[in-house]
Amino acid sequence: MAAGLVFDIQRFSIHDGPGIRTTVFLKGCPLHCLWCHNPEGQAAEAEIFYSPEKCIACRYCEQVCQHGGHAFESGRHVYDRSQCICCGECTLECYASALELVGRQMSAAEVLAEVLKDAVFYQNSGGGMTLSGGEPMQQFEFTLELLQAARGAGLHTCLETCGCSTRERFLQVLPFVDLFYYDFKEAEPELHRQYTGVSNQMILENLLTLDQAQAQIVLRCPVIPGLNDREAHFQGIASLAKRLKHVQGVHILPYHPLGTSKSQRLGKEAPLQGVPMPEAAQVQGWVEAVQRLTQVPVVQN
Repeated sequence: MAAGLVFDIQRFSIHDGPGIRTTVFLKGCPLHCLWCHNPEGQAAEAEIFYSPEKCIACRYCEQVCQHGGHAFESGRHVYDRSQCICCGECTLECYASALELVGRQMSAAEVLAEVLKDAVFYQNSGGGMTLSGGEPMQQFEFTLELLQAARGAGLHTCLETCGCSTRERFLQVLPFVDLFYYDFKEAEPELHRQYTGVSNQMILENLLTLDQAQAQIVLRCPVIPGLNDREAHFQGIASLAKRLKHVQGVHILPYHPLGTSKSQRLGKEAPLQGVPMPEAAQVQGWVEAVQRLTQVPVVQN
């Protein structure tokens, strides 16, 4: 049985597919989007969140760390990430949650047991399990096993994906996915590489492959002020939606600065620090701009 590195299991999700759902977040992503709101999902290994404002100087972390990662100088907690191996020992009894382990190994059976705790809500709302991340296809064997187990349990399944994996792998998971939430981040190839670190060629090819295989698809389009909130990109979204025979809708995802604080807790720099959250009227303008160009339903998500 495959083991997966899971960084969150979010119950009662209502934005990650139809009905009430449980969303399982897996670590590891081939993209490094400037606006990523889950930066803790990018690395393929466990990490540590550190929130210095929560520290109560109990010194538990200093006592248990075997690698010199924690010290207290004049009563101030100094966390040396260069010495940290992210074993998570320091987080076990950090009751103030100043230190939190991000990523734990779980089997597909363990994850499914957590998901099935809310089975009655899925039945009553048409919900189910959603795999997200990071990028679930980065942990392909685990993702496939978990999707198969969910299908065996009669759950509706949704896969949130950036599309950056092999065609063969997408065709392997296809029989066990009821709905693909498929990212379309930037229409212009060079800008896509600039914003995410990768080309969008394979991403688009995989999307068309899934559509030809009659997969049910929702396009998920993050819109970030000053980067891709322009007419040419909106035209690209509409044009792509028109090409797809099995697209159910287009979701506009307005930028949210949540990733900034998460990056800081990981000890990393936030690329878009200072970019404000767009106003509601601005987001509505984006939705209307795309909707004018396509008959496919366009909504904010």
